[in-house]
Amino acid sequence: MFDYPTIRKAFQATRGGQNIDLYLLQNANGIKVTITNYGGRIVHLMVPDKKGQLTDVNLGHESLEAYERTTQEYFGAIIGRFGNRIANGRFAIGRELFSLAKNNGPNNLHGGVNGFHKQVWTVNESNEHQLILSYLSPDGEEGFPGNLQVEVSYKLTDDNELVMDYRATADRTTAVNLTNHAFFNLNGEGSGTILNHMLEINASAYTPVNQHQIPTGKIEKVVDSPFDFRNAKRIGEHIDQDHQQLVFGFGYDHNYTLDSYALDKRLTEGPRFAARAVGDLSGIQLEVLTTEPGMQFYTGNFLDGAETGKSGNPYNKRDAFCLETQHYPDSPNQHTYPLTILYPDEEYRTSTIYQFK
Repeated sequence: MFDYPTIRKAFQATRGGQNIDLYLLQNANGIKVTITNYGGRIVHLMVPDKKGQLTDVNLGHESLEAYERTTQEYFGAIIGRFGNRIANGRFAIGRELFSLAKNNGPNNLHGGVNGFHKQVWTVNESNEHQLILSYLSPDGEEGFPGNLQVEVSYKLTDDNELVMDYRATADRTTAVNLTNHAFFNLNGEGSGTILNHMLEINASAYTPVNQHQIPTGKIEKVVDSPFDFRNAKRIGEHIDQDHQQLVFGFGYDHNYTLDSYALDKRLTEGPRFAARAVGDLSGIQLEVLTTEPGMQFYTGNFLDGAETGKSGNPYNKRDAFCLETQHYPDSPNQHTYPLTILYPDEEYRTSTIYQFK
């Protein structure tokens, strides 16, 4: 049973003089979302299934302590300063080279060892429909230049949309690529495999990777490949094919170049359709809309049963999927990719929506 007052107590603590807590959003249709300002993490995402039963579709833990000791450290978190990988933990702006923390073999992943997922965010506004968080990332944090002021807003609407708006400004030219790392199982967290979920991705191409999961710089068409989700199919339909990219990713762990962005690089009308997933048992449907040019599709390939989730069941390989809206991986080193450099006279703005039906 979802008992918010009891759960909330397990998240109340103080770190470095900052208070950590758990915040509840709810709408007129019974959807409930809890978010902690430790890492800006979505903790619960309770959605009615086809029988009207509230189902938690988001993997995670029931306490702050569990999040602090987990090996799957990105569950539901805000990711920054740069989501996904930067090759060899370095990039240049002009002639100046910046060296970053290496926390994924030779690469920087999801902002580094102490990225945004491990920070205590300031709560600027909180009510039952919206939570606004902010964080000042200091100059040099994890090797990134400039003081970066970030604001992330979570808003739950009566159209069953969880709207995530990101804003950032910097006092020095820097690289920024923010996202959320929710792990989904639309049959319910801890319910087993997601391989029978149906998935559609609005992308005609993706960015292939090398053995270190760094993009090669190419953009390849998905046609006649296991990566073609333009028409809905089971996630597991081709996941075990003998394909070099599936070997490198241990399944799907690839950036898709969204057709919505290819058609309108300004996305002046707001978030556009990126993907649709449907739980085979629950009937719950998730649509993802975004202003971002790319989306990382990941099939929980590194879940190994070591983590026990809110259901009390272990999280095993391919028990979840992620749809991380983003600019392309390693963009600061790939000059043909959409720009991820933020200048002091600019404002970084992006928006992503999770809509449930």
